Amino acid sequence: MEIKGKAIVLTNGVYNTKSAKTAHGLVRGSSKFDILGIVDNKFYDNDAGELLDGKYRNIPIYQSLSSFLNLKINIDYCIIGVASAGGVLPERMRSDIILSLKNNISIINGLHSFLEDDPEISNIAKTNNIKIHDIRKSRERSLLSFWSGKINQVKCPKIVVMGTDCGLGKRTTAKLIVENLRKNSYKAEMIYTGQTGWMQGWKYGFILDSTHNDFVSGELEKMIFDCYKIENPDFILIEGQAALRNPSGPCGSEFLISCDVDAVVLQHSTKREYFDGWKDVGCKMPSLKSEVELINMYGKQVVGISLNTSGMTDDEKIKTKKDLNKELKIPIVLPIEDGVDDLMPNILKLKKKYDN
Repeated sequence: MEIKGKAIVLTNGVYNTKSAKTAHGLVRGSSKFDILGIVDNKFYDNDAGELLDGKYRNIPIYQSLSSFLNLKINIDYCIIGVASAGGVLPERMRSDIILSLKNNISIINGLHSFLEDDPEISNIAKTNNIKIHDIRKSRERSLLSFWSGKINQVKCPKIVVMGTDCGLGKRTTAKLIVENLRKNSYKAEMIYTGQTGWMQGWKYGFILDSTHNDFVSGELEKMIFDCYKIENPDFILIEGQAALRNPSGPCGSEFLISCDVDAVVLQHSTKREYFDGWKDVGCKMPSLKSEVELINMYGKQVVGISLNTSGMTDDEKIKTKKDLNKELKIPIVLPIEDGVDDLMPNILKLKKKYDN
């Protein structure tokens, strides 16, 4: 059964924070779900797009799920739109999940906490014959792929968007690059590696952090290879996860080595001094320059820097872009404000390697 339809998204008080990054991705676009609204008791009576990035998208924010249901709008799915610490279900969402099930609305859950394992919620779902989709459940090992080396048969540029930390906008930057390439008549595809990419409807990918570690490299290879063989794209963008030196979950070598990428676009925030959530134990983020140098040590080139400008004034954005460009001699973009045009010359140059 295909999962596709009209949906409401729960953020319950955190929509205007980085914790609602799943909701933000869905507001920016999904081919799988038609997002009819957001439920948030702090940021209601706003348009979700305008609040996110100043672009009106006709997605209202409702004060409560009850107020939305009272409108008698047909709905298929209720999506948990937050990425909580440790992937635990926020207790404040429990009542809305139960209310959804009692109103014959299926649940899309991208958290590590599986709702099917929750006795109260699963019993209500069974009683009402409504499906819970815990999309982060690991696939059976017999269905997983081990790395084989067939990545070497992929003859088009592969670019991974990595970050210096979690929650900086890697997926959004990858999406913008794909859209820019398509607008300029190039065939481009994206490999998703997180739950929001699946919710947005990207065709190729898997949820990396719910995959047994021995098979991560093989699953990456398989998705890239399948995408190349079926779509014959000019470019393949890959959504990175976490960061090479994030102590709570280092990730990145798989992209650089197992995917044999041609280049890296690096996402960064100059406002973030400590790794997200780890200030209390003193885990400082490394400098952007040292991260570029580390990637170079893997034998890979960083072709552009994409800045997360959260918390920056307009003057700070301009100055930071200018200073980093001078220091690193790499194109710097503000993807939300200005798009990714300045990355395109370096990205397009990568195609020359495969044109012969």
